[in-house]
Amino acid sequence: MMKAVNALVAGCFFWMAGTTSALADWTKYLDTVKGAADAAGVSSADVDLTNTEMVTGLKEALDKGTQFAVEKLGKPGGFMDNKKVRIPLPDSLTWVESSLRTVGQDELADEFIGTMNQAAEQAVPEAAEVFGEAIQNMSVEDAQGILTGPDDAATQYFRTNTESILTDRMRPIVESATASTGVTAAYKNMMDSAGGLTSMLSASTTDIDGYITTRTLDGLFLMIAKEERKIRKNPVARSSELMQKVFGAYD
Repeated sequence: MMKAVNALVAGCFFWMAGTTSALADWTKYLDTVKGAADAAGVSSADVDLTNTEMVTGLKEALDKGTQFAVEKLGKPGGFMDNKKVRIPLPDSLTWVESSLRTVGQDELADEFIGTMNQAAEQAVPEAAEVFGEAIQNMSVEDAQGILTGPDDAATQYFRTNTESILTDRMRPIVESATASTGVTAAYKNMMDSAGGLTSMLSASTTDIDGYITTRTLDGLFLMIAKEERKIRKNPVARSSELMQKVFGAYD
């Protein structure tokens, strides 16, 4: 009997995600779900979920995910010590790194890689603030789509709707960070040591700030997606009663 009610609840939520009048239809279908629950002998409290609770609970989860990303990445070694997000030299410069290491200039390559990752670590807290703004501006329809979507639906939402804005907001921060951590000087030293062939590189190859910005965002998205999957899959990770209620209704 419980499975039948759960199936009805899930069906209603998926139907709702595709309507153009979600705000009005939500109440009607919530009443339908309650009626079905009562008919099946299930307390309406088990399925009672308002618009406010749904959106607020999801925002709590996304705030938790961004905080997780900041704590993991926005500290010394956050990128450098994490193989999943560590920023390597751009693919077009791997031959430069190989050349330097072949002639015993490992320290130059290591210095450049280290300073890039330090710049990313400094930029992360500001980027997380931008994510917070996006979360607060999320609509009811957005929340429904995320809750009924795949395990990384929130991450996809951020990529689709805010990546260009985040890039514009983050790049100046990265530029400031690269200047303070010596990325430009480290890059120049590395390229000078690599020889004259580096003069053939395109301008896009030498746009280190753009490269670091992109890889920093990739790392943030990866860590947020990791926490999102944890909250969806593991009830223990739902750290508030509201989060438990919202995600429990969609399980």
